[in-house]
Parts: sequence; C-alpha cells; structure tokens
Amino acid sequence: MKLGVLASHAGSTLQCVIDACESGELDAEVTVVISNNSKSGALQRARNHDIQADHISASTHPGNGEDTAICNSLKHHQVQWVLLLGYMKKLGPHTLDTFSNRVINTHPALLPKYGGQGFYGRRVHEAVFTNKDPVTGATIHLVDHIYDNGKVLAQREVKVLPNDTVEDIEENVKVAERSLLIETLIDLASTNK
Repeated sequence: MKLGVLASHAGSTLQCVIDACESGELDAEVTVVISNNSKSGALQRARNHDIQADHISASTHPGNGEDTAICNSLKHHQVQWVLLLGYMKKLGPHTLDTFSNRVINTHPALLPKYGGQGFYGRRVHEAVFTNKDPVTGATIHLVDHIYDNGKVLAQREVKVLPNDTVEDIEENVKVAERSLLIETLIDLASTNK
C-alpha cells in the first residue's frame, strides 16, 4: 500500500508511520511527504529516510496551483492513500475529488465533539480541560469537503484524570492517536491486498 503524507510541522506522527513501515508491522510504504512549510520537521524526517520530500505551498504555487501541484505529486508517486498528519491547511477540491474516500485525517478528539474549523491541536485539548471532560480521545476519519465531517473509521477513548494538565491530555491523546492510526492502516492494508 503506497501512502502519501501531508504534514505542516514536526512530523512525529509521520515518524510513527515510517517506523511501522520499516519494521514490517505495516505492509505499506510512504512514497512522498508534502508540506506547506519548507522548514517543517516532516520534510526533514522524509529526507532522513530517503522518501521524496516536496514543499508545496501558496508561495511556491500561487492561486489554484497549490491544489493541482499536490494532486500531481500524489499521482506521480502512485499514492493509494493520503494521510493528513498535522496538515494545517484545508485540502483543495481537485485533490479531494481525485482521492475521494482515500484521504485520512487524525483528529485529537472524539468527533463530532470538538471538531470543525478552528478545532485542532492544543485548542482541542484546552477545550477538553476547560470543560472538565472526563473522557477525550482520538478519531481517524475520511476527509471530505467539510472540516472533520467525513466517515469515522476508528476512535479510541482516553480518560482525563483529575490532575491532568492540558499538556498531559495532549500527550495521552497523541499516544492513543498514533497507535490507533497504525492499527487502522494495518486493517486497510489487509483489505486492499
């Protein structure tokens, strides 16, 4: 199974996927990593593993060119599944249509709670903390044209302990999110043989 990854920052979840591929735990290969941030850790991680690393952004491809360039890169690298791993931009309609029902996002909450535009990363965990939620979690879902709206593939609950800080909540959800992603990809790989 050939994977394309879009990521904007450090790429820690990308690293988890690369490690699972290299160890044989996941029968897949990351064939390209795309980032809108030329200095992202994700691009460096890709280079460290001899994976094609493409910086594609509004500055490199103005107007609608960014969407077309992303889609062309994914097609060129024969990507079967697209993973949005901390990608901080909305994917363009051309890419979404071309890879319909083959784009996966990780979300740090139990959707539909704390989903939608503006709910990402630390903002989600701060909302969980502020609202004193006893449970949060991670969601793996398909991506469509609306933020956090696509079909849920898997979810995992994470208990919030009384003394947990926002940072504790974030770290516990990241651990759950990574393992859930790998399990979901293993299932997809086995059904796509």
